[in-house]
Amino acid sequence: MVKYISDRLDATFSALADPTRRGMLANLSLGEKTVSELAQPYAMSLAAASKHIKKLEVAGLVRREVKGRTHTCHLNAKAMAEAHAWMEYYTRFWTGRLDALEEALMADVESKEGSQ
Repeated sequence: MVKYISDRLDATFSALADPTRRGMLANLSLGEKTVSELAQPYAMSLAAASKHIKKLEVAGLVRREVKGRTHTCHLNAKAMAEAHAWMEYYTRFWTGRLDALEEALMADVESKEGSQ
């Protein structure tokens, strides 16, 4: 189970590491798009766009539907839930650390004000 989650996280973060793929996901958040529509803002070939989309599919972030020669892509935002949960743990960690830092700084300021 842990290996499966680790593999999914690896695939998700690998897919999200590329700005073109993040842009494609942002575009898909507005609704389904064809491969041509996803490639257009990047002036790339359909083959290059398809490679990016395949990486997103492997990560489970995109679902591709083929009807004849038309490939339509759909966002699967649920696949980001595991990555979000992983990051949420560290958000809580850093929030707690920053709260402790703020308390220490405030105590330092108050002690300096009291000694004046």
